[in-house]
Amino acid sequence: MDRRWIAGARVVDDQIPRASQRLTLMYQLGGGLRVGAEYNPRVGQVHPLLNWLALAETGRRPALILGTSSDRIGTPSGQSFYVTASKGLKRETGLPIAPYLGAAYGTFDDRLRGIGGLSVAFTEQWGALLQHDGVHLHYLVNFSSGPHTVSAMAVNGRDAGLSYSIAF
Repeated sequence: MDRRWIAGARVVDDQIPRASQRLTLMYQLGGGLRVGAEYNPRVGQVHPLLNWLALAETGRRPALILGTSSDRIGTPSGQSFYVTASKGLKRETGLPIAPYLGAAYGTFDDRLRGIGGLSVAFTEQWGALLQHDGVHLHYLVNFSSGPHTVSAMAVNGRDAGLSYSIAF
């Protein structure tokens, strides 16, 4: 089955209204390009989403990803523009890890921030992600089964959240 659409929903406890609820819909155009929209129902804001895999990862080269979304979680408004490089390191380390580093410009703070994180694949279905958005750390535990992904999160290292996405 060719799954070109991805729909998602996220709720986070103890966050400002914009960040407490989020709905997303993205479409895979091809060539590594996904486009879509994010809706924050508590404040009625809509933000464009774009994610482009500009360079695919190879045995020697990291992936290069560019995109845009709403500004980092915890900001009441704004758009973020980012570039990241990521590389799976299982072959080099024997560990199922994939770090990423990059930069994000946020219009709310009107500044460029260094971002990064580490993905760990425990099994084909279970994984974890540590993310630093340039200000705060976020922890996620992910479970995937077929087109479904569920994530439990600790936003800013404390605020509990849950997200769900489905590809179709």
